[in-house]
Amino acid sequence: MRGKYIQSMRKHRNKYTGKARELRTQATEAERKIWRHLRNRTLGGHKFRRQVPFDFAIADFVCEERNLIIEIDGGQHNERKLEDEQRTKLLENEGYRVIRFWNNQVLGETEAVLAEILRQLQSVTPHPSPLPTSGERGQKQ
Repeated sequence: MRGKYIQSMRKHRNKYTGKARELRTQATEAERKIWRHLRNRTLGGHKFRRQVPFDFAIADFVCEERNLIIEIDGGQHNERKLEDEQRTKLLENEGYRVIRFWNNQVLGETEAVLAEILRQLQSVTPHPSPLPTSGERGQKQ
């Protein structure tokens, strides 16, 4: 059963990998600015990935350990409110909390945005089954 699941995930990953790579290379100024503060566990020691594909969308930034997704929205999202709400519901159904910021917030109020992200990270419950740390692998209780 697990083999079929992995094959399915590989197909899925292949379908969205190219688009995610493209989005990484074509990041907006706001996305680049936030990424400088999120990468390499810079913000509170939390690991983030960017442009992460899901079955139905690509999320801007994801912290798997805290089930938190950060979306940075530009002006085009004014016209896509319903679509964004549906995406958010689907992501929430996957167990994630989604927070959104406008490009102008990120560019003009960076410290406030980072403070809110950190606040959200601290209030989110960690993933229910985290990977064991290096000292826990293979130990029997």
